Amino acid sequence: MTVENSKSIISLRIKLFAVTVLFVVYIILSYFARIIKFPLLGLSDTWWTIILTFLYFCYLIYPMVLNYQYIYYSDEDDKIVFRYFFAGIIGGRRNSIEIHKSQYAGYRREKKLFGLIQSVILFQYVKGGIAKYPPVYISLLNSEERAKVLYSLYKNAPASATEIKE
Repeated sequence: MTVENSKSIISLRIKLFAVTVLFVVYIILSYFARIIKFPLLGLSDTWWTIILTFLYFCYLIYPMVLNYQYIYYSDEDDKIVFRYFFAGIIGGRRNSIEIHKSQYAGYRREKKLFGLIQSVILFQYVKGGIAKYPPVYISLLNSEERAKVLYSLYKNAPASATEIKE
């Protein structure tokens, strides 16, 4: 099974671009072309600019706050493969986790901020015990994709340790 959320990433990037264009158009229309007349709804141009700038930056940073990541997951061969990177304005470095199914020790699912930030931490058997990988954030996956990934991780885990809790 393979799960990939590239459509969600493209949609997110298009929305970020559209919001940026709208913000720039507002600045041009209100300050350079002077087409928008102030006071508008009782607020001056300074207040409108402050409010819209605040909303613009909130919209730009919410993917970073919620740890939105591009995710490619596959359990096709004898490996479990996660490829991921952060999807905000400033993209992160590309990461990859590859675990042979015979060395896969289980996973732990974490939820933060009322379930808005969800992650999966994978574990692998190594010579000295069990190694823990950094979290892979599955917040941007839709519920069907998330269920598929979690079921696959559960199905491939050894019977003794399906979901590891600390």
